[in-house]
Amino acid sequence: MSPFFLPLLMVSVMAFGSIVLSCFTLLHARTLSRYNSRSGATQKHAEDLLEVLQARLESLSTDVEDCKNRPSPVPGPPKPSFNLNKRAQALRMHRRGDSPRQIAAALEIARQEVDLLLKVHQIVVGNL
Repeated sequence: MSPFFLPLLMVSVMAFGSIVLSCFTLLHARTLSRYNSRSGATQKHAEDLLEVLQARLESLSTDVEDCKNRPSPVPGPPKPSFNLNKRAQALRMHRRGDSPRQIAAALEIARQEVDLLLKVHQIVVGNL
């Protein structure tokens, strides 16, 4: 082995290491510069979105205040209920053989109410 081989090897390794370190540093700097330029655009986009959301929030708060200031609607008079006289009359008509549609028309009540009454009556009679 030559006496110049070991120092030459050390200098070569150090030179190669410095080249690799320089390339890594340049690539890292380039990545950071791209990130900074992107983050500026991203930040601008986020600020624009924030402005839009604030405008919508203000609009919604105005709508809520308008709803609070508006008088609440007054409910209409209660609908006449299905009283006991109509119930008894509907059951009598059903026993005579009238259809639910005819019963509802004669008593001026909803057909669904008549159907419900008849179903409940059948359940009660079935349990006796």
